[in-house]
Amino acid sequence: MTPLDTALAVALGVGLSAAAGLRAFIPPLGVNIAALSGHLSLAEELAWLGSPVATAALATAAVIEVGAYYIPWLDNLLDAIASPLAVVAGTLLTASTLGEASPFLQWALALVAGGGSAGLVQGSTVMLRGSSTAATGGLGNPLVSTGETGGAVLVTVLALVAPLLALAGLAALAIYAVRRVRARKEAASS
Repeated sequence: MTPLDTALAVALGVGLSAAAGLRAFIPPLGVNIAALSGHLSLAEELAWLGSPVATAALATAAVIEVGAYYIPWLDNLLDAIASPLAVVAGTLLTASTLGEASPFLQWALALVAGGGSAGLVQGSTVMLRGSSTAATGGLGNPLVSTGETGGAVLVTVLALVAPLLALAGLAALAIYAVRRVRARKEAASS
């Protein structure tokens, strides 16, 4: 892999992983569709992700996941399951894009960049859902769920079509979030 190929693969993997932090099964389904249509090559050991059987399994899981997040008490319970699942999905998605890299580089980047970005995004959604539950008694959670699902679809498509743009957008969003948190802490301490 050339350095540019590696950079594009990492950007693709991080974008897909961030989307997995929003919904664990939508990005793998997007990768599956892209692989089946010939728009994405997967790492040899993860080629199963581009199979018709995976399409059926991932589509079913995505529909169940999206639907379950609209049930107010179940959505908070799902976060306990979704958090480690998002990290695993993010790791696998990033590894699937780095198939030509050495195995050490492939899995080190997958775990740190992929699993890390999925975990950070998932952690943020857990806090957001917790705040929504506290403020609205769970009645606002379907709105949060709709935003998360839409975000997962948008980031997945953007990562597959323009990975560097997706990565730049995620970086800008992270900078914005950090600034907001700092501003709130400063306001609270004054």
